[in-house]
Amino acid sequence: MYFKIEKKLKNSLGRVGTIITAHGIIETPAFVPVGTKASVKSLTPEQVTGLGTEVVLANTYHLYLQPGDELIASAGGLHKFMHWNNPIITDSGGFQVFSLGAAYGKEISKITKIIDPSLLIPERFDDSNAPRLAKIGQDGVSFKSHLDGSIHYITPEKSIQIQHNLGADIIFAFDECTSPTEDPRYQEEALERTHNWAGRSLVEHKRLTGDKNYSVLGSLSVPVGTALPLGSSACETPPNKEFFSPALFGIVQGGRDENLRKKSAEFLSKMDFDGYGIGGSFAKEDMSTAVKWVNEILPEEKPRHLLGIGEPEDLFMGIENGVDLFDCVAPTRNARNGTLYTKDGKINIMNAKYKNNFNAIDEGCLCYSCKNYTFAYLAHLFHGKEMLAGTLATTHNLYFIINLVKKIRQSILDDKFFELKEEFLQKYLK
Repeated sequence: MYFKIEKKLKNSLGRVGTIITAHGIIETPAFVPVGTKASVKSLTPEQVTGLGTEVVLANTYHLYLQPGDELIASAGGLHKFMHWNNPIITDSGGFQVFSLGAAYGKEISKITKIIDPSLLIPERFDDSNAPRLAKIGQDGVSFKSHLDGSIHYITPEKSIQIQHNLGADIIFAFDECTSPTEDPRYQEEALERTHNWAGRSLVEHKRLTGDKNYSVLGSLSVPVGTALPLGSSACETPPNKEFFSPALFGIVQGGRDENLRKKSAEFLSKMDFDGYGIGGSFAKEDMSTAVKWVNEILPEEKPRHLLGIGEPEDLFMGIENGVDLFDCVAPTRNARNGTLYTKDGKINIMNAKYKNNFNAIDEGCLCYSCKNYTFAYLAHLFHGKEMLAGTLATTHNLYFIINLVKKIRQSILDDKFFELKEEFLQKYLK
C-alpha cells in the first residue's frame, strides 16, 4: 500500500491524501460502505460503484462462519467472489467479539451513552450471570456461532490467516474492543491484551507475506510491552502492482481514558503497521477528544481509519482531527428502517405526512432515487413492505454520505472546509 498526503488543513490535523492499492485508488478522506457478508445490502456492486464508492468493508467474523474463508480463498478471494474490482477492507472480528461478549444483551454499540456507574449490572467479572456468546482469554477468544451454536476459537494469528484467505487490500490486527462504561481496571487489562495481540498479528502477517524481516518473540506470542521496531512502511513512489500485499493496520484502544488512549497510540506507533484504526465503543461527547488525542501521536505519514463511525456530524469532526477513512453500517441500516438523510436532517419516511408528498426526497440531490422518485412513492414501498424500498433508500443514503465526504475533501483543497462545516451543520442539526 502507498499513501501520500496532498494537502493539509490549516490549524488542524486534517488532510487530503491518496491511498494506492493493488485494486485501485482511494482518495482520502473517504467513506467506506459496509458489505458485512460480501454484499452491500440490497445493491449490486455496479450500483455501489455508481454512487461514487471507491472501497468497501467486509466482516471477518461473519465470512469466517459463512461461507468460510477457505471457500472464499478457493474462489479466488473476495474480489472475485463478490464481483468487486475495487479495494476491499476487512475488519479483524474484534468488534463482533465485543458484541457477543461484554455487550451481549445490552444496548451498547459504537456510540454509547455514559450513565451512572452505580446503575450498571456488575456482571463484568461474573460469568455465571452473563448470557454471553464469547469469552476472552489472554491468547484469544472462544465463542459460540450465532448461526448454529458451534464452538470456535480465534487467536490473533487465526484472524490474520482468515483475512489473508479473504484477500482484502487492507486488513486489521485482532483487538479487544471495550465499552466506555467499563471498569478502569478492565480497560487497562484489555489494552495490554490488545497490544499483545497487535504484535502477534504483525508477526503472523509478515510470515504470511514472506517478509524475512519478521521476528517471533518468544514462541507464538509477543510479550506485553514489547514493540516491533521494524522501520517505516512509507515509500516515496508507489510500487508496481505485483509488489502489493495486504496492508495491515493496528487498532488503537483505551476507552474514554486519555492516558490509555495516548499510551496505545504511542505503543502502536513504534510498530511496523501500514496504518492505524481508531477503535472502541465511544461516548458521543468523548469522540472528538479521543480522536484528537490519538492522531496527535500516530505517525503523520500513515493513514488512519475511524472504525464504525459515520454520522454526518462525526465525519466533519473526524476529518478535522486527522481521520482518513470511515466505515459505518448506519447509512444502510437506517435506510432499510426508513430513515433517510437530507441536507435538513434525518427524516422517517413512515411518517404520515410523506404519503401525499410528490417532491424528491432531498431537493438538489443527484442520486438515482431522488432524480426518479418521490416521497410518496418511497413511502408506498415501505408501507407495502416492497423489496425495492430498501434499494432506493440505501441508494440515497449512501450517495448522500459518500458525496458529503467528497465535498469535504474538495473543501480542504479549496481552503473552504470551515465554511462548509458551518453551513452544512447549521442546516442539518437545526
